[in-house]
Amino acid sequence: MKEHMWENQFRTTTICVDSYDDGVLSGRVYHPLREDGAAFRSLSQFLLTMEALLDDMGFPQSYQETRNFAPAKKTAENSTAPAKLPRGARMTFQIQILFRQHASWQGMITWVEEGRAEGFRSVLELVYLLDSALRGEVVA
Repeated sequence: MKEHMWENQFRTTTICVDSYDDGVLSGRVYHPLREDGAAFRSLSQFLLTMEALLDDMGFPQSYQETRNFAPAKKTAENSTAPAKLPRGARMTFQIQILFRQHASWQGMITWVEEGRAEGFRSVLELVYLLDSALRGEVVA
C-alpha cells in the first residue's frame, strides 16, 4: 500500500447545501480529489459519497474493513486544491474527518457563513449538527 503525507487542504471537505426541503438534503461535495464536485440528493448519498472519498484517500484510515461485494479500489493520487471556496445556495460547511472508528466518523464541522465550529463524535452527531443549522435551531 502506498503511503501519503496529505497536505492540510486534503483534510477538509466542503459541503455545499443547495436545498433542505422536508428534511431531504441536496447539494455538492467538493474536495481536492473531487474538484468538479460530487452531487448528492439525499442524506444517504451524502454519507456514501463522503465514505468513498475517505476510502479513496485512505485517510483517515478506517478502523474496520468496509463490507461489500465490490473489489477494493486503488488509492487516489495527490492533486491540487480548488482556488476558490465553492458555496451552497442554502449553506456551506467544511468538514474534517479526524478518525473513523467504531463504524463511524469523528471530527469537526465548520458552518462557513456563521464562522462557527463544532466537534462531533459520530455520524449521527454530524447529522444533528447539520439539521439544527439548516432548520435554524442553533443555540447562540
